[in-house]
Amino acid sequence: MNGLIDSRNIHSIKRDLAGVCIFIAIIWVVFFLDRFLPLENLGLIPRTFRGLTGIVAMPFLHGDFKHLLGNTIPLAVTMLLMAGSRANSGAIVAIIALLCGIGLWLFGRTALHIGASGVVFGLITFHVFAGIFEKRLQSVLISVVVGLLYASTLVQGVVPFQPGVSWEGHLIGALSGALVASLVSRTLKKTPTSATV
Repeated sequence: MNGLIDSRNIHSIKRDLAGVCIFIAIIWVVFFLDRFLPLENLGLIPRTFRGLTGIVAMPFLHGDFKHLLGNTIPLAVTMLLMAGSRANSGAIVAIIALLCGIGLWLFGRTALHIGASGVVFGLITFHVFAGIFEKRLQSVLISVVVGLLYASTLVQGVVPFQPGVSWEGHLIGALSGALVASLVSRTLKKTPTSATV
């Protein structure tokens, strides 16, 4: 689990900005390609062989411009706030996305699930729980900021049986983020203090 920690601890928004921009640019490119190609068919359909591709593809697929924009802004904010973490940002995002996809494939209702909102909800809860578990001033401040910005979104997003909303994807994403925050916190406690300053 040491891959969860950036032992160099050299995060900065400037350093992480390129990775965030590339990730979001890929989502936008896929969105525009989906206008001409049937890429949405690669979305996640729970408990089907065909739906397995969606475990990886789901965060890159969006139904319309409103859906895309609604995920882009919080995704950019929560990913950039990873610069305040001692975690390996790329690994955290990938693990949350995979846990969300696998959990949704196992437990989601039978429907086509697309969008990065599971990752967004995972990153929101990652930040909130990282502040609680780490008890480090920077993590606590980020936790408070994220909580203030996204608390109502988090609560509204996991309300069951909303038409056209993968509320279970949001819930599983949120649980994934909390789990990953717990794993990172435990790993930090085992890491020598010189590497976690």
